[in-house]
Amino acid sequence: MHSCCARKIIVWSLCLIFSLSHSILVCGSSPPKHLCRQDQRNALWEFKSEFPLSGMAADEKTQTWRNNSDCCSWDGITCDPKTGNVAELNLWGSSLNGPLRSSSGLFKLQHLQILDLSSNNLAGILPDSIGDLKYLRVLGLSGCNLFGKLPSSLGNLSDLTVLELDGNGFTGELPVSLGNLKQLTKLLVASSKLSGNFHHALLNLTELTAINLVSNQLEGTLPSNMSSLSKLEYFDIGSNLFSGFVPSSLFMIPSLIHLKLERNHFNSLLEIGNISSPSKLQTLSLGGNRLSGPIPGFISKLVELSSLDLSFWDTLRGDVDLSIFLHLKSLTSLDISTLNTRSIVDMSLFSHFESLSILSLSRNTVKFSSTLHLVSPIGSLAVASCNISEFPKFLRTQTSLFYLDISQNQIKGQVPAWLWSLPGLAYVDFSLNSFTGFDGPADVFQRNEIYLLDISSNAFQDPFPLLPKSITFLSASDNQFSGEILKTICELDSLETLVLSNNNFSGSIPRCFEKFNTKLTVLHLQNNRLSGEFPEESVSIGLISLDVGHNQLSGEFPKSLMNCTGLEFLNVEENKFNDTFPFWLRVLPGLQFLVLRSNEFHGPIYSPEGSINFPKLRIFDISKNLFSGALPSDYFSGWSEMSSGVYTPDNKQKRFIGIGFSNYVKSVVLANKGLEMKLLGEEATINKDKEEDQVLSWIAAGIAYVPGVFCGFTIGHILTSYRHDWFKRIFHYFS
Repeated sequence: MHSCCARKIIVWSLCLIFSLSHSILVCGSSPPKHLCRQDQRNALWEFKSEFPLSGMAADEKTQTWRNNSDCCSWDGITCDPKTGNVAELNLWGSSLNGPLRSSSGLFKLQHLQILDLSSNNLAGILPDSIGDLKYLRVLGLSGCNLFGKLPSSLGNLSDLTVLELDGNGFTGELPVSLGNLKQLTKLLVASSKLSGNFHHALLNLTELTAINLVSNQLEGTLPSNMSSLSKLEYFDIGSNLFSGFVPSSLFMIPSLIHLKLERNHFNSLLEIGNISSPSKLQTLSLGGNRLSGPIPGFISKLVELSSLDLSFWDTLRGDVDLSIFLHLKSLTSLDISTLNTRSIVDMSLFSHFESLSILSLSRNTVKFSSTLHLVSPIGSLAVASCNISEFPKFLRTQTSLFYLDISQNQIKGQVPAWLWSLPGLAYVDFSLNSFTGFDGPADVFQRNEIYLLDISSNAFQDPFPLLPKSITFLSASDNQFSGEILKTICELDSLETLVLSNNNFSGSIPRCFEKFNTKLTVLHLQNNRLSGEFPEESVSIGLISLDVGHNQLSGEFPKSLMNCTGLEFLNVEENKFNDTFPFWLRVLPGLQFLVLRSNEFHGPIYSPEGSINFPKLRIFDISKNLFSGALPSDYFSGWSEMSSGVYTPDNKQKRFIGIGFSNYVKSVVLANKGLEMKLLGEEATINKDKEEDQVLSWIAAGIAYVPGVFCGFTIGHILTSYRHDWFKRIFHYFS
């Protein structure tokens, strides 16, 4: 009986398994159903066709799209499983190259909820059509080279929670219509060119948790009732032009964690009363403003602070109660540089901090004892211009140190050898001291991976140190090095900036810089005793700035410079170059600074076949040569940067070309009617109310090129029309 039942159960089980298997095979053999709707596929395919594939980038997600397949399976596409509508399009960093047209297929995807096209080259304006995507919750267009005004149609996106437009070139004001985005939690439009005020309409966005408008040109005052943004956690408006009071209401937002107001024009901090609840602030950055008077004591109550920046606070030579920092036991970063105080900062104040890793005390008076010991793992220390006369021995135990700026002090003698035993040390600035050498063996540097070394403006003497192959930036100018430039410098495969100016180097320029190819961008060897021809092999095609002025170089001008398509700064003054005018320089599109003065250049600087056009040239000096001939009246007509452009006295954005570190700036001597004056590529502080007097005094001093006797023949009438704008451009360039 039992045996019979068992057989029936087995037979029944086998039938069931066969039936299920047959069903699976039947289902598996039927054609798959596409989730993607036809109109959605067509819109995506149209959008793809607007951006031709380069065929070079592996990150081009659209190159995997196939028109006969389900678009919901394409890279970067997510569909709504119920409707088949495209709900998310994420082509971040997909090498899209071309403008976003108002008629783009993109705007036919009416059900999009998430759109991220960040890190593509969509150079052009953001079309009003963006406001048609009314279901968008997340819009990401960071780093897309977009420009023009932000469309007011953004205010139509009532469901938007994240608006991320960082790293573009948007101009004009933030649209008032953004006040309609009541669901917005993140407003991120950093690193653009926005102007205007902080709209009160933004205070209506009570769901905001993050506002990032850093590095724009916004101005005016902040609203006094900032506390209406009651959910705000992150607020960054650094590097703008805001002025007036810092509203106390900002400190009353209980959720605020990061508050960054640095590098503006704020001139007063409203006194903060009793904070109703414990502050959650972890970052407070007020540095680089115009704040003055005593540092407010309420800062000591912000006990959760991990990063505090009060740099450039002007205490009006008053005393600073440094004990307020003792309550901030969670600090990892503190910047109190340039306080303009008579108080002395005693380093023992920081001996009990356990987490402090970034400490900036520059341009204060600092003292420390020989027995000082800091328990915190200092990674970055800046004590420039602190009246220090001996090398700080407490650094010997700071094994986490990677950045050290001890420039502009009065330290003499040799750099101790133990410094290079610190395993992570990578960026070092000793400039503007009185060091004479390096203690230890000749290869003392090679124990570390040093990337940046500035030993300029000291009294270093021979021998020139052997450098680690990791170094990318070396400035050893204004010392007492002599002899030939060591051939070992040719072994520095990572070198990008080499500045050996104002020494006593002799012999020829090493024939090796060409091997750096595009890496070497700055080569400054001016004011030495280098001689011989400038070797073609020493021209790195990556050069942006080349200065070999005030040497004894001779022969022809190196034509390989025409391969340096990024060259902006070229100075060979006070040498013995014997050549005709280098008409071939016209192939350099970005050349801004050309000085050939005091050489043996000869012949005409004009010929119908070899006319030149320097659209970006700002400074041009070919005086004290042997040029001859005549110029046509329209000779300078194409030099547009000299004769046009908007002058804005408040614009402090432009600086001299190239990379700067420590006290390294470019300079040049310009000639005008026999008068010579040195110009420095450093920011000039100009009183706006006296700007016209300043320009007139510059003209009287003859520091810029003006009409007159030029290279042995007169062209005064030709430049008359350029005079006013030329001076405006010079003034603007150095301010």
